[in-house]
Amino acid sequence: MANERPSGKRIDLPTGTETVGHEWDGIEELDTPMPRWWLWTLYLTIIWGVVYIVLYPAWPLIERGTEGVLGWSSRGQLAQEMRVADQSRQTVREALSQIPIERLPDNSPLMAQAVAGGRAAFLVNCVQCHGSGAAGSPGYPNLNDDDWLWGGDLRAIEYTITHGIRQQAHDKTRMSAMPPYEGVFEPAQLNELVSHVLSLSGKAPPTAAGAQIYADNCVVCHGPAGGGDRAQGAPALNDAIWLYGSAREDVARQILDPRMGMMPKWERRLDPVTIKMLAAYVHSLGGGEDFVEVAKDPEIQVDEQP
Repeated sequence: MANERPSGKRIDLPTGTETVGHEWDGIEELDTPMPRWWLWTLYLTIIWGVVYIVLYPAWPLIERGTEGVLGWSSRGQLAQEMRVADQSRQTVREALSQIPIERLPDNSPLMAQAVAGGRAAFLVNCVQCHGSGAAGSPGYPNLNDDDWLWGGDLRAIEYTITHGIRQQAHDKTRMSAMPPYEGVFEPAQLNELVSHVLSLSGKAPPTAAGAQIYADNCVVCHGPAGGGDRAQGAPALNDAIWLYGSAREDVARQILDPRMGMMPKWERRLDPVTIKMLAAYVHSLGGGEDFVEVAKDPEIQVDEQP
């Protein structure tokens, strides 16, 4: 129900509110004013928008946007945060460059920083061979276990990363070689030797003939009980870790035509601090060994290579 004013606007009698003139099926829209709090909120947002446009980058132009009187930009803020992060990293790197790697575990915060940095470097440089979880694959060592050819303390790992394995024309590289025995053994002798090698880790019963062949040809490098020799890089044969497989055919192939992998030397690709962080990360994976200081007798010449 509505009355019409002289101005032509209709008035809703129950509410006393003018209508806007819209009608649909007898239903008319009332010209109800907005709540005052809503209007003040609208005015404040307009004022806030004007202030923002003046203070901060807002309007895009042909080649660039307005900069705002404060001179702030998201790119500038990112650059500042990057500078702060770089300074923090530089502080850590300087500390790592000063501390001997075997003393790194004595500084737990610095060791944690080194492990974190080493993990990042590992994901960039090492996963192609050792896998993202460092579990390796046939021919590529698993770095999570405690089986080490040349030692698993921090200094030994750092040395291996720095100088690599079997790098030609590099006198500091880790070097070992197993002679091929193709044509040396009769099939029966090879079978006996394989059985003895497997018996060292409990995978086959020992045989007297195999033990004799092993003693004549293998004990000088791998030891009487198959414990290996880190000085020569000879692997242990008395554990459950096999780089190329533990099946009889895998062992026989390794005896007849040994496979020997290579690892690049990283001293020219990575800086010493990054190598130190990589060594800390590999050491932290579960098989890292404690560094043992060897007392030196002044009358005895000791090879410094770990």
